[in-house]
Order: sequence, then C-alpha cells, then structure tokens
Amino acid sequence: MVAPSSLPFDPVEEAARKWSARWDDADAMAVATSIMRVQQLLLGRIETALRPLNLTFARYEALVLLCFSRNGSLPMSKMGQRLMVHPTSITNIVDRLQAQEFIRREPHPTDRRTTLVAITDSGREVTERATQALVAVRFALDSLEPDQMKSLYDLLRDVRLHAGDFPEDHGIRTWPNAFTETDSP
Repeated sequence: MVAPSSLPFDPVEEAARKWSARWDDADAMAVATSIMRVQQLLLGRIETALRPLNLTFARYEALVLLCFSRNGSLPMSKMGQRLMVHPTSITNIVDRLQAQEFIRREPHPTDRRTTLVAITDSGREVTERATQALVAVRFALDSLEPDQMKSLYDLLRDVRLHAGDFPEDHGIRTWPNAFTETDSP
C-alpha cells in the first residue's frame, strides 16, 4: 500500500542534493532522514492497524512485554527499562491500559515500594487480536522480501550496537533465526 504523495519528487534526495552543495556527508544526512521518515510511515500504518482495537503501538508493546514475562506481570520500572521509555511515559501507558481493563496494578509481594503491572485476560485477548492485525500487514514491511528484511535488520542492529543500545555479543546471536526458515535456532 503506497500513500499518495503531493510531491512529484523524493524530498530526501532533493535535500541531499542541496545539502551536498553546502556541507559534507550528504549520504549520512540522507540515510538518517530516510530512517526517520520510514519510522513515521511504519508507525502510521501500524497505528492504523491497531486503531480498531483502541490501541497505540506503545500500549501494544507494553501488553506484548507482559505476555512475554514469566508470570504475566512486571514492575513498572522494569517495563520502562525494557521498553526504553521515560518513567512518565510508562505511567501514562499503564494508566491508559488500566482504564481499558487490559492490565491491573498489584502490590509487589515482597517489596511494598514496588508496583507490579499484571496483564488481564482481556489484555491477553486484545494482544492476540492486535498481533494478528499487525502480522496481516507484516508490521507495515510488506514491500520487503525476507532477505531484504534480514539485511536491513543487520544494518540497523550495527547502528544500535555502535550507539551502545546493548552489549556486544561477539558474534553470538541469542535471537532466533527469524529471517530464515531452514536455519535451526
């Protein structure tokens, strides 16, 4: 699905052309600008797929995180760390999910200073439906073939690694081989 554009040209290429006449490293500027634009496009399509379920991508990510947790609950602070968001943002996400009755807040059994966020049955159900909606649009990456997705993932992973987003793994991938069906985990 291609969104109609009001421009008869690629604005990133045009910016790169003008940039190179004035400053160095137009290639890096064009790549960074393209990544930012693609993020906007992906988020727009993802949010459109989630809108019928009254979810945003941020709330969906929080629900998935809780589904992946061992007991279906996590401390709010740990959720913020794992989702890489500010404490204020995780509070807002949790408030909205609680209002929708997709999660509940619970006291921690051994640390009274900690609040646990626990997913409810309706939260699990909406997470399944939301995941089906996102898989149906391939997380807005339906224009890419599996080998292109793997290449893009590897390139972006290198950027994240170099930025210190996670520790270097010395070539050992703990993430399963999602891009190839013939590889064993």
